[in-house]
Amino acid sequence: MNLDYGPAMNDILNPNPDAMSKVITENASEEFLHSLSNYCALQGFMEDQFGLGLIARAVEEGIAVIKPTGIMIFNMGGRPGQGVCERLFERRGFRITKLWQTKIIQAGDTDIAALVEIEKNSPHRFEFFMGLSGDQPICARTAWAYGKSGGSISHALSVYSCELRRPNQVKVIFDFLKHGFQEISSSLDLSFEEDSVADEKIPFLAYLARTLKSNSFFPYEPPAGSIHFRNLIAGFLKTYHHIPLTADNVVIFPSRTAAIENALRLFSPRLAVVDEHLTRHLPRLWLTSSALENTGAIHSSDDTIMVIEAPRQSDLMIELIKKLKPKVVVTGIAHFEAVTSSAFVHLLDTTRDIGSRLFLDISDHFELSSIPGSNGVLKYLSGTPLPSHAAIICGLVKNKVYPDLEVAFVISEEESLFNALSKTVELLEGNTSLISQYYYGCIFHELLAFQLAGRHAPAERNCVNVKSVDMIGFDRSASLVLKNAELSIDRVESGSLIHMDVDQIFLPVPSPVKAAIFESFARQNMSESEIDVTSSIKRFVKSSYGFPTDNGTEFIYADSSKALFNKLVLCCINEGGTLCFPAGSNGNYVSSARFLKADIVTAPTDVNVGFKFTEKTLTGILGTVKNPWVYISGPTVNPTGLIYSNNEMVKILSTCARFGARVIIDTAASGLEFDFEGWGGWDIEGCLSKLNSSIKPSFCVSLLGGLSLKMLNGVLRFGFLILNHPVLIDTFYSYPGLSKPHTTVRYATKKLLELREQKPSNLSDAIVEHTEILRTRSKLLKQVLEKSGWDVLESCAGVSVVAKPSAYLNKTIKLKLSPKGEGDHGSATEEVKLDDCNIRTVILKATGLCINSGSWTGIPGYCRFNIALEENDFKKALDCILKFREVALV
Repeated sequence: MNLDYGPAMNDILNPNPDAMSKVITENASEEFLHSLSNYCALQGFMEDQFGLGLIARAVEEGIAVIKPTGIMIFNMGGRPGQGVCERLFERRGFRITKLWQTKIIQAGDTDIAALVEIEKNSPHRFEFFMGLSGDQPICARTAWAYGKSGGSISHALSVYSCELRRPNQVKVIFDFLKHGFQEISSSLDLSFEEDSVADEKIPFLAYLARTLKSNSFFPYEPPAGSIHFRNLIAGFLKTYHHIPLTADNVVIFPSRTAAIENALRLFSPRLAVVDEHLTRHLPRLWLTSSALENTGAIHSSDDTIMVIEAPRQSDLMIELIKKLKPKVVVTGIAHFEAVTSSAFVHLLDTTRDIGSRLFLDISDHFELSSIPGSNGVLKYLSGTPLPSHAAIICGLVKNKVYPDLEVAFVISEEESLFNALSKTVELLEGNTSLISQYYYGCIFHELLAFQLAGRHAPAERNCVNVKSVDMIGFDRSASLVLKNAELSIDRVESGSLIHMDVDQIFLPVPSPVKAAIFESFARQNMSESEIDVTSSIKRFVKSSYGFPTDNGTEFIYADSSKALFNKLVLCCINEGGTLCFPAGSNGNYVSSARFLKADIVTAPTDVNVGFKFTEKTLTGILGTVKNPWVYISGPTVNPTGLIYSNNEMVKILSTCARFGARVIIDTAASGLEFDFEGWGGWDIEGCLSKLNSSIKPSFCVSLLGGLSLKMLNGVLRFGFLILNHPVLIDTFYSYPGLSKPHTTVRYATKKLLELREQKPSNLSDAIVEHTEILRTRSKLLKQVLEKSGWDVLESCAGVSVVAKPSAYLNKTIKLKLSPKGEGDHGSATEEVKLDDCNIRTVILKATGLCINSGSWTGIPGYCRFNIALEENDFKKALDCILKFREVALV
């Protein structure tokens, strides 16, 4: 299908803008109609500024109707300049061919004064020629002067053939933009110098457009990574490298650095040998520890991991391993050794013989290609299972479009290691960016589309019988935390779960948020100022919390506020501090602090004050601990949904200052207060100004936050930390392994923060609407819970409600057991006596509803419910609560 647009389409803006908006009547004169025919009106495209809006409109309308193999032919007046004309097509995904070009005399009745004005107010220069024989272009101002003086001016006339790259996917992109997102079409740039870049970016943008258009919210995914993404990785390894893996052999991490550090913390070896290329982001303390004496003995006076840097070359690495006998080895493979599997086999044998865990990094040799090169490690795994003492780490960084966009995965064929790593990433990192998983998932999907399923017989692997050697197990403290922590419930034999146990929001994503996400990936060549969020964050914390900043303030960003919190915990440990939580805190934060081996004190709290810190309880705790660090979730408290008033903060900060405590204010759960006017907001700067001059120098206030709730989505992950104390800043940077927000995230975050400042705006309206939804749900949940025998603490903000199952505790109920096989029809039951420890498990088994128990909230007997679910899921959750009442009380 060919679309022919011609003759040369007009590209001059009318010097009288009002002329184009007049209604053209049936009896309009021919002279009037002819005068209009020389000009085009504004069409709402960025090309309007060059007089090309009408052509841009024709191109986009043509994209919607042209067949995949169709070609558009355009006759183009060249006044805007050849580069501008060609970019109009290229940024919309066309390959162009110039079929023909000539010069024509500029019509004498067409005024080019509008173009002169554009040149005066912009760096752009239009393109005219002196007469038909001129070969040097002149600008509009020169052409206008030459014409006014009697000269003849001309411009180029070109004929272009335009053919879409990946037409079906480009159609999806423009269909998305047409349905409510036209304002971001000017940011779209589908021009590429290399086809390989287009082959990565266009499919992803089409997938993202389809996802944003068809889904009102982003679904829950397990912390170990999107199941679909893990299946794609396993499918790629199976299809291209003949390694029979499943999603249950793959754990997703935000980065290779995070995977390595998390693995080392899981085992906490006294000594680890790490490839020198992989140590740059490890804690400085690990790399400077001198616990190893000349005798080769390891001292056990503290829990510090000692990391010895080693060369990557396998024979040198093996020599070090044999001499030092480390409990954990992390290494890559040198390029000249990567083609065959011999170096890998030697490393496997050596580490097994001395009882070391081996984590082998293949990032540099893993090719996302339809014709991947030979890889000795993957070749070995196609024929032999991965031994229980070994795991593979791979950082995905070799994409052609977003070079700093990283996701990593760890492969293990040992179930216990897979489970432990899945829990560790949840505690220390939270969830890996879902959109980053989408991006690499698209690449894997495209590669798998090249292959026909079932072409190769399933790989047959040799079972290697090796002698059993004692390996280092998981760190005892870490194992205890992983066993007792209430983490995500993902594995069920049948049916779907309703997650009221996660700190995420599943309400409809507002259009401005979708637009910012898509625009951030559609753009190319962003300037530093467009992705610098610091000035926006400064204004945000000042307007939201009255938090003071100055030239000495340090702003630190990460993929999540959880990762930043964990680095602060490490700073607390480094200073010999004690972390003080109120009874009634985010259970994951408390568990991660325990996992990191922090000294923790839990301050008792009272239901009469909403389980919040008070001056009295703080005074009683701070006087008994050394180097106190105080954690405060506020203004909105997670999990109770109550709010600290400004007056309460004055008293709390005054008490902390008196004892020289370091204060962490976590605002991640804040921003959705039901009655903001009645609450009145915070003025931290005012609170601090009221403190007397006798405060201890160790006192400081750090502000921690995340923007997912405030931006009403669970997918745009951005955490920030604001530090004001020089010593704490230095200590924090000694733990460098943070996964930083990608360029696209910073761009979208800056856009949304700026939009949030505008009132009214679509985003501020959406925040009001979502807050009202949460207020209504909080009341409705309270009614259903109270009707079902729960004591509810009324929520004032945020996404959480806590309640005590008073009518259920110490009740004995009969619970139907799950069928064990084909012959079992599920008639067996068991008797369970309900208590604070098992209430979560029993509700899950009886109804499929996931909540958090008192062991998570830290408040004996009180469970936590997340109300920010998708509408149907929230209704199902209410039904589950009523169903459990029938099971347990009727």
